[in-house]
Amino acid sequence: MQAEPLLPISDAVKEFIGFVALFLGAGPIGFRYFALRGRSADADRPFYDDAAKRAAAIGLIGVAIGLVMAGTELPALAARRHTSPGAFLTSDPATMMQFGFLALALIGYALAALRVAVGWPLALLGVIAGALRLVFLGQWSRLINPVHSLAAALWIGTLFVLVVAGLSSVVIHESRAQRGAIAADMVNGFSPLALTMGGVVVIFGLITAWRHLHVLSNLWSTPYGYALIAKLVFAATVFGLGAWNRRRQRPRLGSEDASISIRRSSIGELTAATLVLIATAIVVSLPAPKG
Repeated sequence: MQAEPLLPISDAVKEFIGFVALFLGAGPIGFRYFALRGRSADADRPFYDDAAKRAAAIGLIGVAIGLVMAGTELPALAARRHTSPGAFLTSDPATMMQFGFLALALIGYALAALRVAVGWPLALLGVIAGALRLVFLGQWSRLINPVHSLAAALWIGTLFVLVVAGLSSVVIHESRAQRGAIAADMVNGFSPLALTMGGVVVIFGLITAWRHLHVLSNLWSTPYGYALIAKLVFAATVFGLGAWNRRRQRPRLGSEDASISIRRSSIGELTAATLVLIATAIVVSLPAPKG
């Protein structure tokens, strides 16, 4: 009888896609309410309107992927309860809320992409409440991983949308004289969110790691620990690049050259963040060490 592989590749791929869906779904929220800081309705700035529309399209893609992933997992979840997918969906509160909030976020982003003002609040509610839905069930002890993941998504996902929808769009709609100032305004709006969410990621990440490692020696003596070390190295790189952007690049903002420079360094930060997601997908797919 062939032994099961230590790391099921299909599980790691599913986890990675799930992380990408969350980051694409949450990033536009951070971008809209922090980087743009409510200015998307400014009639004198077509850029803000276009950037918000692009962000909504990204969110729509992320939530749609999340819905597809949730749908593909439904039969297996139902099989564990020895019931049909339809019966499980209508009887399990957590699953009902998952699909309900995803649907709400999908509608919200669709309306936001059509420039309907109520779309953004609906998307905000769907994304945040959906990620933290266990709150409504009183399952506080199971919120550590969701909070960790949501904080990372609001940090790195917002940075992704800032680069793709913000810094790219400003080149199209604004003159060379205005690009630097608008880019600086977006980065300055994003910075407090990045600092706060980065701190939450560290705190809840340490709690998660300790709960799974049980003892510190498992960090360097188990496959789970090795994968976690790789994740920590990549995560430290992301934090280092973020600190570089804040200390060396952000003070220079205000000119077009500076905005181009921070866009390039942000792409490097996003590349390192992608490696973190890959490592995280591997970590959560590996069996946790025994205490």
